[in-house]
Amino acid sequence: MTCPNCGAETSAYVCQNCGGAVPAPGPTAMISGSPPIPTPSPAARQIVVAEPVEARNWATGVHLSALLGMFFPFANLIAPLVVWLLKRDESPLIDREGKEAVNFQISMTMYMAVSGLLVLLLIGLPMLFVVAILDLIFTIVAAVKTSNGEQYRYPLTIRFIR
Repeated sequence: MTCPNCGAETSAYVCQNCGGAVPAPGPTAMISGSPPIPTPSPAARQIVVAEPVEARNWATGVHLSALLGMFFPFANLIAPLVVWLLKRDESPLIDREGKEAVNFQISMTMYMAVSGLLVLLLIGLPMLFVVAILDLIFTIVAAVKTSNGEQYRYPLTIRFIR
């Protein structure tokens, strides 16, 4: 049989190459004398349950709440922590993404503090700028990935909360 999706030859009803469904052979299989192979029933198919939209929205909100730190001191730590503590029992997704966001913001605050101290040596000013830009970019990427239902792990993160 040939997979209609990728064109690979297969003997199964699910293509090993792309995972697509391969239709049952037509009347030509009966002519050759081979018995038809039964197709899997709908009940036998694997069902993947996605997280509810509300849980994804809260998980996205945990990441986006860190952007308040651009306007209020230490809000990048406090806002994700508050959202995570209030909603972590409602969904494993909110719990996982909340821990990730809080760990990342703690790490970024530490990196900012070190960069602030290094301002005295004149290398801290560019470092402050780079850390702030990375914080903004990674926070937005995390929010978009979480909104799409994907799990996101921040780079450069020290895992304080497990």
